Amino acid sequence: MTPPSLTPSQIPPIARRRSQPLAHRGRLRSLAAGVGILTLTLGLAACGSGSPSGGEEATSAGTEAGSGSEDLTPIRVGAIPIGDVAPIHVGVKEGFFEEEGLDVEVVNTSGGAIAVPGVVAGDYDFAFGNTVSLMVARDQGLPLQYVANGTTTTGEEGKDFAAVIALEDSELETTADLQGQTASSNNLMNIGDTSIRLAVDNAGGDGADMDFIELAFGDAAAAVQNGQVEAALVLEPYLTQSLDAGLKAVSWPYAEAHPDLDIGGYFTTEEVIEQRPEDVEAFTRAMRKSMEYSQENPDVVREVIGEYTETDPEILERITLPRFKADFSREAMTALGEAAVKYGVIDEAPDPDALLPEGTE
Repeated sequence: MTPPSLTPSQIPPIARRRSQPLAHRGRLRSLAAGVGILTLTLGLAACGSGSPSGGEEATSAGTEAGSGSEDLTPIRVGAIPIGDVAPIHVGVKEGFFEEEGLDVEVVNTSGGAIAVPGVVAGDYDFAFGNTVSLMVARDQGLPLQYVANGTTTTGEEGKDFAAVIALEDSELETTADLQGQTASSNNLMNIGDTSIRLAVDNAGGDGADMDFIELAFGDAAAAVQNGQVEAALVLEPYLTQSLDAGLKAVSWPYAEAHPDLDIGGYFTTEEVIEQRPEDVEAFTRAMRKSMEYSQENPDVVREVIGEYTETDPEILERITLPRFKADFSREAMTALGEAAVKYGVIDEAPDPDALLPEGTE
């Protein structure tokens, strides 16, 4: 199998947004808030640049189990089609949601710009989104709350589904070396750059002393090869493809930010939680079963990912999967929230009780 071409190419202008100095970010965020709530949600769903085309479409998995049954409650879930959301597809396929009386339709979204307003408007009952983006949404007054975890770092440096890559002959060797460098992330002021800055701090460096530009994961390796950036954040399958192309991993920011860092989960509005407690509890129970089953059956996860993405089967066999644990880590979420405040992503650290499911330890 020939690895995907990663030869240097011109990076699309739309992908070149550059982060501003930390001192200016509060002013920029205030200006962004004036544009409207929908713009706040760009990039909310996971870390998911490099997804299929925009718009939405029901996945095949979302229409197989119990579709059309009058005995089941129809549930629509917005989720970007990446590996992070494999457990919900596994749960539909294995019948875990049907066992809870739910007919779940997983709807592919191109990102949070569709998912968040879709949940707020009631088009989706639940949606998948990354943790920093949900902090941003709550910071701007959107009453959203997680009801189920979705994906977590493996906690293992050297074996995680996200890494910062650099040229093989680069002087960058460790996370601390990233201080003073320019790196790329798929979204600015989000979980990617925030976790990298936190990891640099944890390594004894100064995470604030970095610059970031915005690049889709699919463009990141070429940007490193071109010299546009010294380093770039990539997730699987781009991580495996980048290593195949001769680049090296110098940092594992999710694992180094916190070994139990939760990357994303399934959220809904506080109104849905209050008015439809039985549906929410059923969804949460089914997701717990799905997460536990997925963690114990990685071969099933890889097979299911191949059904709703276009990942090369040979690459799919070699990628590192996220950890799928049912419970959020309050400690990790608190650390991430404090980092998001420190780096100017949000104004106030989120209340874990307002952000996380009831009973999270």
